[in-house]
Amino acid sequence: EKGYETGEHAPGLKLGGCGAYKAAHHIIKTHAKVWHSYNNTWRSEQQGMVGISLTSGWGEPVDPHSQTDRDAAERYIQFHLGWFANPIYKGDYPEVMKNYVGRKSAQQGLGTSRLPTFSVQEKTYIKGTSDFLGIGHFTTRYVLQKSFPFLQVSSYHTDRDLAELVDPKWPAPGPKWLYSVPWGFRRLLNFIKTQYGNPLIYVTENGVSEKVQCTQLCDEWRIEYLKGYINEILKALNDGVNVKGYTAWSLLDKFEWNKGFSERFGFYHIDFKNKNKPRYPKASADYYKKIISANGFPNSRQVMT
Repeated sequence: EKGYETGEHAPGLKLGGCGAYKAAHHIIKTHAKVWHSYNNTWRSEQQGMVGISLTSGWGEPVDPHSQTDRDAAERYIQFHLGWFANPIYKGDYPEVMKNYVGRKSAQQGLGTSRLPTFSVQEKTYIKGTSDFLGIGHFTTRYVLQKSFPFLQVSSYHTDRDLAELVDPKWPAPGPKWLYSVPWGFRRLLNFIKTQYGNPLIYVTENGVSEKVQCTQLCDEWRIEYLKGYINEILKALNDGVNVKGYTAWSLLDKFEWNKGFSERFGFYHIDFKNKNKPRYPKASADYYKKIISANGFPNSRQVMT
């Protein structure tokens, strides 16, 4: 969406309302081809696994008693995660995506939907092409219904007919889009369990950057973020969600999309101005070291012995 719709990221194309859908369509078909290639050629010898990693926030209805808000929150997830996961696990785009993009395309006078279609053969070929699901997750939004008139320039965002809100009480330690809402992660993981037949899940990205450079390396907010989110994964495990592994984002400060080196997600602070790029552990590095050595939240007395 940022690469082919808004042009914010490389390759910087502004193909409003259709570019992101086309790019995603090719990604999904290419992913399936790679999975089948491995399945036919290497799996019997290597016994490996091929999956896909998808990043998604969680959408919570503003009013859980309002059917329109619940529907809007469902659309939020389907237009994020379902866009890619539904074809891979069920063979086609989510019905709500097909309905909304199709209807808005017709209102614009287009003969076909801006959302591409899979042939019957492609649906069969794509369905089931994931041995595990990688999940990147960072934050949550409250969602409510908001209609966009079809006269506006078409875009992925206006196709969904929803608005996103945040709770001002949510901690916002990092960039303006990243609020710490741990409970959203458990709900997202349970959604995956029920929607896609409880697939094997690896958490491939989860973490927070810093608003201001933390020269003292005492990033307590990152420790609180990790504690909250990892705890919600533990709750999801107790719910029966099949989470197999967790990867924090990230080990080192590094190049972050169009933010360059200014957005720091790392456990280790990198001095980018020094030609040797020295690394310094932040407080979160020590905290995370204790978690991984105990494979969970350590008992403070056990850590000391």
